[in-house]
Amino acid sequence: MHIEHNILDKVNEWLTPTFDVETQNQIKEMMTTSQKNLEESFYKNLEFGTGGMRGIMGVGTNRINKYTLGKNTQGLSDYLKKSFPGEQLKVAIAYDCRHNSDTLAKVVANVFSANGIKVFLFSEMRPTPELSFAVKHLNCHAGIVLTASHNPPEYNGYKVYWQDGGQLVPPQDGEIIQVIEDLKYNEIKFEANESLIEYVDVAVDNAFIDSTVANASFNTSAEARKNLKIAYTSLHGTSIKMVPKVLEKAGYTDVNIVPEQAEPNGDFPTVISPNPEEPEALTMALALADKINADIVFGTDPDSDRLGVAVRDNNGKMILLNGNQTMTVMTHYLLEQWRKAGKLDGKQFIGSTIVSTPMMLELASAYNVECKVGLTGFKWIAKFIKDFPELKFIGGGEESFGFMVGDAVRDKDAVGAILLMCEIAAQAKEKGSSVYKELQQMFVDFGFYKEHLISITKKGMEGASQIKQMMIDLREKPVSEINGQRVIMVEDYQNSTARNLLTNELETLSVPKSDVLIYYLEDGSKICARPSGTEPKIKFYFSVNTAIESLDEIPAAEAHLDAKIKTIISEMQLN
Repeated sequence: MHIEHNILDKVNEWLTPTFDVETQNQIKEMMTTSQKNLEESFYKNLEFGTGGMRGIMGVGTNRINKYTLGKNTQGLSDYLKKSFPGEQLKVAIAYDCRHNSDTLAKVVANVFSANGIKVFLFSEMRPTPELSFAVKHLNCHAGIVLTASHNPPEYNGYKVYWQDGGQLVPPQDGEIIQVIEDLKYNEIKFEANESLIEYVDVAVDNAFIDSTVANASFNTSAEARKNLKIAYTSLHGTSIKMVPKVLEKAGYTDVNIVPEQAEPNGDFPTVISPNPEEPEALTMALALADKINADIVFGTDPDSDRLGVAVRDNNGKMILLNGNQTMTVMTHYLLEQWRKAGKLDGKQFIGSTIVSTPMMLELASAYNVECKVGLTGFKWIAKFIKDFPELKFIGGGEESFGFMVGDAVRDKDAVGAILLMCEIAAQAKEKGSSVYKELQQMFVDFGFYKEHLISITKKGMEGASQIKQMMIDLREKPVSEINGQRVIMVEDYQNSTARNLLTNELETLSVPKSDVLIYYLEDGSKICARPSGTEPKIKFYFSVNTAIESLDEIPAAEAHLDAKIKTIISEMQLN
């Protein structure tokens, strides 16, 4: 058996008494039964991506386990002490429905407490947005949530939040990672100081519910709320803890929960993937909606930060909205509410990401607010709130089914977004319209934008190498023409450059570096290539648009845009 020296060194370290006997025995078994599994478990250290750290659970440096999370937490403890000298440090910890989330959360709490840090640990699983809220509500210095969002059942993860309730961003994340890297495993303090661990639940729940209802309610009549028939599924995740309570508090009484998916379960037994971005995940909710003639369908991912929405079209058929559509509907509604309340004076902003629909820029322009566009991930939108205190944040989203209403939560928040969508749907129904009709009218008013996403999965060491090569090829052999349209601009976020291909002028991008390439075509089309920061995938995002003058033009315009996307995909050999 041949194992690379760097891998063997790590394996041998994990066979020392620093690690428990069970861990050592699992490694010895891998050495005799599965060299490939051993290599995959140790060939690198788990890294922080766009959504924190995620990985397969198991032993090894490239796995989620008590030692990799313990090392993270020890490093974070050391960093907190340097950052806030002399203060009584406080952190909040939440966890989702995944296997081992509760026990790993306790390990994290133990390490913090062993370092003299006060811990507020949720007594049961809770939605990720509630953790973001709790960090500020409890005046904590940091927060942790144990979750792997919508990844497969064998995954878990570790997301870090700072004082403002937002996730870590550069340069802080790099500084903390360096502290973690410099640590040795035998320096982790695992022995808990139980007197510093306080369990929280109902009081924080009630504060979160009250805050959500206050932020996402907009003068909808009690009658309209009662008349909205809702079908909802938590997809075996944590939103079941909060969404029904929030809707009840707000006055929505006709909430119909998919019973087979209401029980939290880390195996997610009724779906292929617990991701509301995947149409299959909402199959049971759509069936329930048709059975009871619901007006709207909601589904959330396991940690309740993403939401999927389905509404009835003009023929009464349930259709799934994509993330770009839901974010523009919600943003437009918020802007209109702020305008009606006389609260728009040019000192407000909405948030979006570089891979999301350009329609957000059109909305901002129409309402005379700024649209701040950041890298993928809600941590960047939260950072805008912190960086521009002179501007008031209205709301913002990203194409991957995330939205944030106001700044009480500093991460994507399916709980608040569901209530907001209910307000939109209830008010539309009351005036004889619908969410679908409101969206169609937006296409007339602001331009018909159509987006599409392709995700290509490449697993393991070999897959990571293939994804890296795909990005190298796109950089070294740039495309100059697609679908008969010249590429007029290429933005390379890894090199922080924007090159105008018509004039050859080069500009410097002001956002942080990221492995992202964006092509802009002369007809307004936009194509983005981006490796995922948390999954073994490379993603290609397509956005095309056209102007229309009436609702009657929508079918022909949609067919035209669909054909354009299909041709672009074919020419780029991605099908």
